[in-house]
Amino acid sequence: MSTGRGPGGTGQRQPPDLGYSEVEQELRANVRALVAARSPQSAVLARTESAEPVDTGLWRALGAELGVTGLAVPEHLGGAGAGWRETAVVLEELGRATAAVPYLGSCVLATAALLAVGDTELLPGVASGERVAALAVPFATAPGAAFPVGVTATGDGLLRGAVGRVADALTADVLLVPALTAEGSPGLWAVRGAAVDPLVSLDMTRPLADLRFDGVPGRLLARGPDALAALDAALTTGAALLAAEQLGVAEWALETTLGYVRTRHQFGRPVGSFQAVKHRLADLWVAVTQLRAVARYAADTVATGSPDAPVAASVAQAFASQVAVTAAEEAVQLHGGIGFTWEHPAHLYLKRAKSASIALGTADRHRARLAGLVDLPYPVQEQQA
Repeated sequence: MSTGRGPGGTGQRQPPDLGYSEVEQELRANVRALVAARSPQSAVLARTESAEPVDTGLWRALGAELGVTGLAVPEHLGGAGAGWRETAVVLEELGRATAAVPYLGSCVLATAALLAVGDTELLPGVASGERVAALAVPFATAPGAAFPVGVTATGDGLLRGAVGRVADALTADVLLVPALTAEGSPGLWAVRGAAVDPLVSLDMTRPLADLRFDGVPGRLLARGPDALAALDAALTTGAALLAAEQLGVAEWALETTLGYVRTRHQFGRPVGSFQAVKHRLADLWVAVTQLRAVARYAADTVATGSPDAPVAASVAQAFASQVAVTAAEEAVQLHGGIGFTWEHPAHLYLKRAKSASIALGTADRHRARLAGLVDLPYPVQEQQA
């Protein structure tokens, strides 16, 4: 699978195609069919009350049957040789299903970091899905944040310290840990064997965990500017592609609500025929359509290595968070009483949208960063997270 796009292009950037190619549409159909068969909403709801919140069966199928766990990894490293645009399409479908798989953590955040440092040892396993990797930073960490100092490494490569609220760490085989080296410079380490303490997460389909490193051995992947660049690449790519997952959440909420208000009758007529409901859903349709364009552009900038990627990622997160939360809230309210029940999946989407709205930086954090990137004043300059 190849799109002919490559990173680091030279010359004037061509206007991106915000639509979906035939290959992307086929990819979407395959992922949607697989997720519907392996992880229907009833199964997702049941899993949230089980001791195994992550759907390992669906995860294996995504890797072994569809080969979508390594879309952004070059073919000579065991990947599909596609790119971040195709990865974003998969994220849209996983967002539509609130699928409980570590795709964002392993296939986006960790993969982007490994690609940035030029790793060849871990990437084949991560690309095949046989190995799950997680970036060991708090899930709320935004691009451009200060380098984490919670973990330090000794001269013999042993890591000590702790990191809180890490996404997709419960099932991770390897952790990519930003830590200060013995000389006090930034470093990125590959670590196995950290102590993992599960947390009670708002979004039960994406569990968080605290990590402790008590003299755990690590392999240094990069240090100094290379480590900083890898961390920034991971967070920027993650923020850009998280918008695709939020788009999937918003699209499900809009489409499901439209279907409901067409068939639910009140006072002898469909609920959707009332003008107040029409206006709310019309506004939501416009917002979701705008979000689709914003998310596609953000994915395209990281796919092509555009220097506009940091701006596009912050624009995407500043906009996507609000739209996804609003769409999920409207779904809950316009479904009436059934929307508030535990048995209806609407609450899963609201929790995913709420959780994603603070992941990889809040909307306000991204607006402040965006103001700095484009040299505009911003009324509230937040402290670096």
